[in-house]
Amino acid sequence: MRAARLVALFGLTAAALRVQADEVNAWPAVVLQEDDAGRTEGWSALGPLMFSGPGPAPDGGRQSGLRPLYVQVATDGSVKTDILYPLFYFRQYPDNYTWSVLQLINGSGLSAGAAKAAGPIDQHFDVWPFYFSHVTPDPSETYHALMPVYGTIKYRLGFTRISWSPFPLFVQTVKRDTESTYVPWPFVKVMQGPEHGFALWPLFGVTNGPGVSHHSFFLWPFAWDNTIEPEFDAPEGSEPSTQLGLLPFYTREKAPGSISENYLWPFFGYTERTLPKRYSETRYFWPFLVQGRGDDKLVERWGPVYTHSEAMGAASTWVAWPLWHRSTWVDGDTAQAKTQFFYFLYWSLDQTSVSRPALAPAYKRHFWPLLSIWDNGAGSRQVEFPSVFEIFFPSN
Repeated sequence: MRAARLVALFGLTAAALRVQADEVNAWPAVVLQEDDAGRTEGWSALGPLMFSGPGPAPDGGRQSGLRPLYVQVATDGSVKTDILYPLFYFRQYPDNYTWSVLQLINGSGLSAGAAKAAGPIDQHFDVWPFYFSHVTPDPSETYHALMPVYGTIKYRLGFTRISWSPFPLFVQTVKRDTESTYVPWPFVKVMQGPEHGFALWPLFGVTNGPGVSHHSFFLWPFAWDNTIEPEFDAPEGSEPSTQLGLLPFYTREKAPGSISENYLWPFFGYTERTLPKRYSETRYFWPFLVQGRGDDKLVERWGPVYTHSEAMGAASTWVAWPLWHRSTWVDGDTAQAKTQFFYFLYWSLDQTSVSRPALAPAYKRHFWPLLSIWDNGAGSRQVEFPSVFEIFFPSN
């Protein structure tokens, strides 16, 4: 019966059909999936272009579409709709919705079921970078802003508040209770609050607070002198960190248990660290000659001839960079070793078991663009010729 229906609809011959207990497959014309009762559960036509059926696991639900024009996926409590993605998308969730046109025109708000009778609650509408709005029943949280003429936006771009009238002649920002006023932005700056100071960029600037923090610059970005208070989780009584620089002659960073100095930055310098672990490094004509030794790190760099580094159980070696590279690391119970010649002309990955070294290794080899070989170590092997794209999509 199902085959006869397909023949009538699409003019298919019996030779073109494959009928199973729960599927009629006449791909690419049409594929029907039926449940145990014979009801159509899903279908696709024109290959992957037209489809309707169960949603992707594990979310379930339903999905349908006409690629690339339209795709919709409905799961428990949400509906995701794409039209010529990424041109337009719409997301409907149990309590809110959001939509976007090329990530430039954006809207969001509470769903009808979550909105109160008082009217629209928590609705955003933006046309980047010109117009921003947020509408709520609370006047103090409602705003409409037109760039560069006049406006205020709140809780955006990492700031509590940003105001301008007009931009850039007058700009005011609030972040962590510190108010910064620019007249005009970014040249003249006055800061008030836990962090306070003054700047005439790029000539000089000084800010103090919170606590013992102090930041100053001169002829930005060539000279600076900073004091940074200890982190909130630092041991009681910890000294603040300091940063000093006069480019390109000298820079220094000092923190409890560590000091790093550079001369004729960035070419010559050293680092000495005792906390949290010991590490000592010397740099000559950085980044070419670097020697470092420590409890958790090793660096031997004689670039571009030879480089070897070890850190956190991983090792990396370069010879005649960028011609030959080998790296090794352990991921769970799997020891991995990757070897490359000129990044992708030859690429090899070997995997062995740490706890059971007698097991056969798994490997993957690429001889670009001619050949790719896979062996999972359990008797499954694959050879591909020619092999042009696999090396560039190793996880696909």
